[in-house]
Amino acid sequence: MLMRTDPLRELDRLTQQVFGTVARPAAMPMDAWREGDEFVVEFDLPGVDPGSVELDVERNVLTVKAERPPRRSESEMVAAERPRGVFSRQLILGDNLDTDRVDASYDAGVLMLRIPVAERAKPRKIMVTSKGEGRQPINA
Repeated sequence: MLMRTDPLRELDRLTQQVFGTVARPAAMPMDAWREGDEFVVEFDLPGVDPGSVELDVERNVLTVKAERPPRRSESEMVAAERPRGVFSRQLILGDNLDTDRVDASYDAGVLMLRIPVAERAKPRKIMVTSKGEGRQPINA
């Protein structure tokens, strides 16, 4: 049987998996950096109701889920470039972060997470003793 193939079909399918579609967006834009003893993560979520944002931490995986509801209008759409629906993203956090003390705030369409470095991961001094001398600090 002879089958007709579209050479761009596979590329289109791969693009939809990576970047998502209008009905099912693939990712939320994010920035992350370290600020002193905290890691800061910002997610762009314009037009999202803060009440629809869910944060879950299980072991060292942080899941952010939010929803931008569909328009409930009888109007004919001329352009629809802003993705709507449920957004979800997972971050794998290192063991050096204190996931019990994550602070979250939402302002002007930006979700900001502040995750402190765990006390056990911070540098500390260890006292070493030797015979005949007092204790001397050594950086660990």
